[in-house]
Amino acid sequence: MGKMLKAKNSRVGNKKPKINMTTRGLSRKEVIISIAKSNAELIINLAHTHISNINKYLKNSKSDIVADFIQITNNGIIITTNKPANMLDLSTIEKFLKNIDNVNLDLIEGLCLSKSKSYMKIIGLPYKIKQGVITPDYIEGILKETYLFKDVVLASKLHVIKVSSKSDIVVVWVDIWDSQSSSLAKNIINHHFNVG
Repeated sequence: MGKMLKAKNSRVGNKKPKINMTTRGLSRKEVIISIAKSNAELIINLAHTHISNINKYLKNSKSDIVADFIQITNNGIIITTNKPANMLDLSTIEKFLKNIDNVNLDLIEGLCLSKSKSYMKIIGLPYKIKQGVITPDYIEGILKETYLFKDVVLASKLHVIKVSSKSDIVVVWVDIWDSQSSSLAKNIINHHFNVG
């Protein structure tokens, strides 16, 4: 794509191409609230009031984010903000939600920031160990005990692949749920840990 743009830009007299981008997935500026549909409808019916009150709570907590919009989803609501929120902002919004009249607190499962998948591979593992051969379940057990992976949630089952039929080394493919900024992956990449 870079070469195509460069070729187009090299023409004399043409305006610089403008690229418009829209995303269909989650944004970093969203707070996701898992909540029962009845509660979600109560909140959406007075969305303008709730946005104002959320912003008052955020301002009182000295946060620099502003809630812009509330929308309903299949399993809750999403609050869109002007900047990515942090954990303090989440607790402030949760405090507000718990003070809304007629909202059943037992049906609010929790608040979280939007997440994405990070795909990584673990290299340099031996195929054979004392217990036999390396399996996805064995590696998953190791990851749960390793401090590098203490806050990591796996997005799918691990895949263990031999480098070649004659090799005794495997590669493990790992998909994890991560923040949009990939902060968990950044703490893991290029680190070493012992297996076995």
